[in-house]
Amino acid sequence: MRISHSWLTEWLPESALDAQALGDRLTMAGLELDALETAAPACSNVVVGRVQSVAQHADADRLRVCQVDDGSSETFQVVCGAPNVEAGMIAPFARVGAELTGGLKIKAARLRGVESQGMLCSAAELGLAESSDGLMALPADAPLGQDIRSYLDLDDSILEVDLTPNRADCLCMRGVAREASILTGTPLLELAPPAVAAQAADTFTVTLEAEDACPRYTGRVVRGIQPGASAPLWMRERLRRAGVRSISAAVDVTNYVMLELGQPMHAFDLAKLDREIRVRLAAEGEKVELIDGQTVTVEAGTLLIADASGPLAVAGVMGGADSAVSDATVDVFLESAYFDPQSISGRARSLGLHTESSHRFERGVDPQLQIAALERATQLLMEIAGGSPGPVVEASAPAKLPQREPIALRRERIGRLLGLEFEDAQVEGILVGLGCIVEAQAEGWRVTPPSPRFDLSIEADLIEELARVRGYDEVPEHRAPVQPRIMPNGEAKVGVARLRECLRALEYQEAITYSFIDADSAKLFAPGEKATALANPISSELAVMRPSLWPGLVAALNYNRKRQQPRGRLFETGLRFVRRDGQLLQQPMLAGAAFGSVFPEQWGSEARQVDFFDIKGDVEALLARIGIRANYAADEHPALHPGQSARVVLDGHNIGWVGMLGPELERKLELELPVGLFELDIEAMSQGKVPHFETLSRFPAMRRDLAVIVEEDVAAGDVLAAIEALKVPEVRETQLFDVYAGKGIENGYKSLAFGLIFQGFSSSLTDDEVETILSRIMEELSRRFAAKPRG
Repeated sequence: MRISHSWLTEWLPESALDAQALGDRLTMAGLELDALETAAPACSNVVVGRVQSVAQHADADRLRVCQVDDGSSETFQVVCGAPNVEAGMIAPFARVGAELTGGLKIKAARLRGVESQGMLCSAAELGLAESSDGLMALPADAPLGQDIRSYLDLDDSILEVDLTPNRADCLCMRGVAREASILTGTPLLELAPPAVAAQAADTFTVTLEAEDACPRYTGRVVRGIQPGASAPLWMRERLRRAGVRSISAAVDVTNYVMLELGQPMHAFDLAKLDREIRVRLAAEGEKVELIDGQTVTVEAGTLLIADASGPLAVAGVMGGADSAVSDATVDVFLESAYFDPQSISGRARSLGLHTESSHRFERGVDPQLQIAALERATQLLMEIAGGSPGPVVEASAPAKLPQREPIALRRERIGRLLGLEFEDAQVEGILVGLGCIVEAQAEGWRVTPPSPRFDLSIEADLIEELARVRGYDEVPEHRAPVQPRIMPNGEAKVGVARLRECLRALEYQEAITYSFIDADSAKLFAPGEKATALANPISSELAVMRPSLWPGLVAALNYNRKRQQPRGRLFETGLRFVRRDGQLLQQPMLAGAAFGSVFPEQWGSEARQVDFFDIKGDVEALLARIGIRANYAADEHPALHPGQSARVVLDGHNIGWVGMLGPELERKLELELPVGLFELDIEAMSQGKVPHFETLSRFPAMRRDLAVIVEEDVAAGDVLAAIEALKVPEVRETQLFDVYAGKGIENGYKSLAFGLIFQGFSSSLTDDEVETILSRIMEELSRRFAAKPRG
């Protein structure tokens, strides 16, 4: 927000603070001063001059020989090439010896044989515009000979203040003046716009079809304004200093009211409107030609201002070209509306726009300001361009407007939070100065915030205001007594740092990808999850919250593959966002992705690509390092390869997935190489097992192989778990070493071969003892899986 110090002092006539002191005070109150500059670059010896006569240069068609009066007793001859120079014109005159913007020094010169004693200046030459087509015309009553910096107040200071999004109330001069008033103790001169009486009966029908998005819309017809009228110099200068370009009288008035009061407005050419104004939501595929010349297709649900023929403007963002005012406009319809911030938020960005209006409506405009702004705009427009206003037309849904609920402010709570003591009168003075309605109660106050202050909603907000206005530097520093206490942390607890360490040991490198992804990727990797869309996305590529960590990791691997990286291993720890029972859950997950050869290029082993068993082996190694042994149940996942995917099961609960990326996704993502993936629930892995010492047997071990035939849908992990569940102390280790189906095995069955290591603790085991144990194991497998020994 660019603030003219001289404009601000109209609201604070008793203020004695210079611009720097005021900027410092605003900064300490949370409105950070980013820059302080003058209204125009330095120039000297430039005065107000009058062109007395203009004659054609004898040797140049584009040059004129002018006689210029600068208010002194002399008249100066000036050769000028400006196309708009004419006799009687008042313009800035740089005398000989003047210095203009950029260090240009004016000297007496001869141009095509004609002496020139000075220079008539354009706005660009004074640093007031980037470019100019002619001389800068000054008002006819400008005093001749007065220094131009004094006449235009070019030494005015411009404060550029960086506002946080919650302080939309300070996006106007009145808001900043109110803030400066309470911070400095200077009385605020409230410049309330007077009501302008209707001089005609003309009205224009307004219909609200989207009351939630626009609960208040006001408008006014003004007929008979002067076509092509320009805003006065003082208004154009204030707009320029605020960073707004002057366009025409009607447009400049609406922009001026926005800067002054904080209400964005729009002026329609009444002759271009068809029957009525309709405030409605856009249908799919509707197009609007904007005043900047581009035609945009708006998303369904976008709030539009339309008439009986079609869309006129994107509400709260930008007006349309078809209904824009021009130099030929005689009758206008002024719009002043309240749009719900949630309905406007993100709409400008989705169209690649950012306007002064959208900046304010997205943050929240005072819902009680519309009629006052309309009256002020009518007053200014009539002063500049004449016209006859009709009555104010209002369409509203009062129940849909924001309601300010009273807040209970407790006296003891102030001291408890701030460590400062406030007198009751001081509390009431600050809150009333902020525009609050304050009602004293036994334990404190009942405070109703003003309508522009959307950031005041709870007791802590009011207490923050008290500290902010009094000064944060007055809040005392207290060293609170602390009793250090070490939080219990079980030895078996597995932290994220430990998981990261384990994966780095497995050659994985950690990646950090965006938590927001595009909607198409979310559907590809997690079609069963409804991705949560962002209300205000940065771009379409970052439009939804990720339901899985896989899209980011796969995209990162693909990025590296396309840059000649032959193999890659990436992992990430982060949140995925899924909905369960209507609630948005944020689940900490650990995900990994691998592609390329299993080992770096070498001579000792044959090169081969990563397959399912490699990625599953990495998961097994990870879990083994933290003392967890999980089971793997073959199952299908929409993003994984059929037959090469499995659920990771721990204590009967699914804790994640492991498998190879599905071939269809490989083609869509143009990966060209198989990719192994896993994703595990971090919380499910948070409890490992503490290693404990077991006595080593001094007796020899022996191995027996056990081959059983089971139905082909029986998981080998389940069989292995059943053997271990018997907890036979003499069985030191069990390992699956072969899976076979084919010749010699009945169709629909498979053979599983296990190697069992036996060892006694008190004596060497005999063959009979081992056979007894094997029989017990076989009985258990037969009971649970109908297993048969393979002959």
